[in-house]
Amino acid sequence: MQPPKAADASDAGERPPSAPEPAGERAERTPEPAGGRPERTPEPAGERAPNAPEPTSTPESSVAPAPLNAPARAEPVRAEGPVAATASTSGHLTGSTLASAEAALSDRVSGDEPLLPARVHRPSDLMRLLIGIAAIAVLFAIAAFAQGTTTGLEDDISKGTEQAPDLLIKIAGLVSSIAVLLVPVAFAIERLIKRDGLRIADGVLAAVLAHGVTLATDLWVSRSAPGTIQEALTQPQPGAGLTDPVHGYLAPVIAYMTAVGMARRPRWRVVLWAVLLLDAFAMLVGGYTTPFSIILTVLIGWTVAYGTLYAVGSPNVRPTGQHLMAGLRHVGFRPVAAMRTEDAADSDTADPSDRGRRYLVTLEDGPPLDVTVVDREQQAQGFFYRAWRRLTLRTLTQRRSIQSLRQALEQEALLAYAAIAAGANAPKLIATSELGPDAVMLVYEHIGGRSLDQMEDEEITDELVRGAWRQVKALQSRRIAHRRLTGDALLVDRSGKVFVTDLRGGEIAAGDLVLRMDVAQLLTTLGLRVGAERSVSGALAVLGPDAVADCLPLLQPIALSRSTRATLRRLARERSQQERDAVLEASRAAKEARARDAADHAARAGAEAQGEPKSGHKAERKSLRTEKQAEKQAEKRAVDDAMEEAREGDLLAQIRRQVLLIRPQAPVEPVRLERIKPRTLFSFIAGAIAAYFLISQVTQADFGVLVEQAEWGWVAAALGFSALSYVAAAMSLLGFVPERVPFLKTVQAQVAGSFVKIVAPAAVGGVALNTRFLQRAGVRPGLAVASVGASQLFGLGCHILLLALFGYLTGTEKTPDSLTPSRTVIAGLLTVAVLVLVVTAIPFLRKFVVTRVRSLFAGVVPRMLDVVQRPQKLVTGIGGMLLLTGLFVLCLDASIRAFSGPDVTQLSYASIAVVFLAGNALGSAAPTPGGMGAVEGALTLGLIAVGLPMEVAAPAVLLYRVMTLWLPVLPGWIAFNQLTRKGEL
Repeated sequence: MQPPKAADASDAGERPPSAPEPAGERAERTPEPAGGRPERTPEPAGERAPNAPEPTSTPESSVAPAPLNAPARAEPVRAEGPVAATASTSGHLTGSTLASAEAALSDRVSGDEPLLPARVHRPSDLMRLLIGIAAIAVLFAIAAFAQGTTTGLEDDISKGTEQAPDLLIKIAGLVSSIAVLLVPVAFAIERLIKRDGLRIADGVLAAVLAHGVTLATDLWVSRSAPGTIQEALTQPQPGAGLTDPVHGYLAPVIAYMTAVGMARRPRWRVVLWAVLLLDAFAMLVGGYTTPFSIILTVLIGWTVAYGTLYAVGSPNVRPTGQHLMAGLRHVGFRPVAAMRTEDAADSDTADPSDRGRRYLVTLEDGPPLDVTVVDREQQAQGFFYRAWRRLTLRTLTQRRSIQSLRQALEQEALLAYAAIAAGANAPKLIATSELGPDAVMLVYEHIGGRSLDQMEDEEITDELVRGAWRQVKALQSRRIAHRRLTGDALLVDRSGKVFVTDLRGGEIAAGDLVLRMDVAQLLTTLGLRVGAERSVSGALAVLGPDAVADCLPLLQPIALSRSTRATLRRLARERSQQERDAVLEASRAAKEARARDAADHAARAGAEAQGEPKSGHKAERKSLRTEKQAEKQAEKRAVDDAMEEAREGDLLAQIRRQVLLIRPQAPVEPVRLERIKPRTLFSFIAGAIAAYFLISQVTQADFGVLVEQAEWGWVAAALGFSALSYVAAAMSLLGFVPERVPFLKTVQAQVAGSFVKIVAPAAVGGVALNTRFLQRAGVRPGLAVASVGASQLFGLGCHILLLALFGYLTGTEKTPDSLTPSRTVIAGLLTVAVLVLVVTAIPFLRKFVVTRVRSLFAGVVPRMLDVVQRPQKLVTGIGGMLLLTGLFVLCLDASIRAFSGPDVTQLSYASIAVVFLAGNALGSAAPTPGGMGAVEGALTLGLIAVGLPMEVAAPAVLLYRVMTLWLPVLPGWIAFNQLTRKGEL
């Protein structure tokens, strides 16, 4: 394993003086008889809560055959004192065994590890919180859309309970109402007797929050919720009243009992749920509630409880070093000290599958041991990442179920034995055991050495590379997949022998796809350290060319580990920065040389100006223009040469080239491993939301009446404004391109962009099309990207300035004598200020923004400086942007006037401009093609907010979107095909 990490604590089980262990926590971990097995990890000796009965069952343990040089296994040494007395009585490790063992060892063994915090934020609590929120959202969706289902369910329950006697219903209601209050009080008294006050405080806080959420939900349902949701959650009462949508006394009780740890006490859990079911039955039969109301109440209490636990933290009950040494003594070892080693999982880029705390254990006699401890909390880490991978990747590369703690123990033990049986160098597993009900340990022989990540590049020899490949060959000969062959999974001992570790994520009887992924992963891991050529050479020498060539289709980032993908992204950013620096340096050197030549030429021209005729001046000017053109071409060649020298191929591309040199016919087409891409998923969700809002708008409109009442003159005007917008778009692009590009072709490319917007998000499709068009028009790729980026940057600046200006005018137009802006503008400015402060205060966000801004200025700003030197181009670009915005505002205004009758108050241009600019910004940010859904909703709500009636706003927005999005699709498709056939796209 890896070398230990130094620690100052002499007792791993102690907490820092500043954070003493609460009494309630000690009681929480006291073993109780529950179903025949202890329910909590035992505490050190002397800390068992009073009146706590001893457990009756024990965790299981298994001891593997030990090597001959392990004294603890060759000649078993029986524990002395309390340990011997307990161990001789039972062959298993009970809670009292651990406590007694720790009492015997507390003054004779030591454990060095980082001090454990008193409270931890458990990923499992966050997982349950998100699941609860999702369940509440699904419940509201069912109530809103499945009205027939909710009504039918209520009718079936009503018919089924009509025969129940009234006396029985009243008795059940009375008993349940009293019990709902008495059970939590009795539970609190029981916990306080066992000095578990902190848990009670957590429960009270959760109950208060749950009550607040129920009040807010009741207020929303009664005043603002759709009618279908109100009908699903309430029942009519005499006097035109309605029942409460959420039961304000049940949700706090559920939150309280969940937060105090009811799930660990089966008897209390059974009593509570029996009372809750009885109360629900009485209310349903009496007509005081609905099934959806009861389900919502339970979900709110459950969700708020886990949200509270995650926010304030839960008492830390993870096993300490003292627990570990007591467990080792139980299985026959005599530990002296346990030191916590550096965990790979501590890294920000480590895979969530790399679970387990590692210890280096020193024995009284015999070699040291490497021990891995896995608990339930560690298993919950990375759950969302694994769930996302399972959703997005094909089932061939992911497990079909989440492992339990027992399954994780059995899988790692099985793989450890299988790897050694296959002939691979792997740490030998010599013992396994449970450490209470919530943790397990695996004991390995210690291998002194360093991981590949801890070695310098110069230390990694070709023999070491071939040794790593020999281990993979041995594993794959028995169909064993490692699935995470990163640098920290390869251990090199003092003699240079390579070992494979961290087999817990592997598979036996693995398929070809997973085995080929292992080869691709190791090629990349070694390539990051020794280069693609040496990595491929070692693989070819051990595996052969066919096996290496077969992995090329899997040589893609999605098939690699999380840490490897992060390293590849970092290297890609470094390469891009190097290319930008090389281009800037070449451009600067060329400009300095041109400035020197111009100064020398001016000096010579001044000296010779006296005796030359006018014709000589004309020839001189012509010669000067020729020289400038030649200098520009030379500068372009210098920049291109610098770019080529600085450009370095991606590591995966380098590996492919090395393999293709040996097997030119090898398949390189990537295998599709992703079931669904993130952008596709987001687009699907956004499209569904957009479709819902669009359909809801369209169904409310009477198109027959709208067509009859529409003023076709304004419809034609809207069409004209939409057509002129493509000319303005071409001007806004060409204004930032110093090179000569045909204007009409640029207009045609903008028309083609209307087709591209339908199949790509609005902020992505246009940028890609314009960049491609400029490259085909003769602009170098780097300058084409910079020109489009400069156009986008100026467009963003104009958009923000216009939004602020028109927002200011909108706020002052109702009070012309006042220069005070509207409250909306002030709120917007304050929001921007707060966001800026938040970004600058949080290091992660500050680094993210600075990196993006720096890359923007490195590529776009030099191009903008070139444009600024040509006022005509700058005026064209900025004028095109202002004209484009004005034409869209006029198109929206014409669409409004087409459906506005004489009784409708006309909106000002400033108000329409604010609505358009805000809606366009949302459309650009939305991941849906053309901003569908986001633009329609934003424009409709904005027009209603500024005073336009709903019956006018909805058709006006629909007409505007037809003119600017749907109608240009056919001309855009024709223009796109024409430009593509001519090689101009």
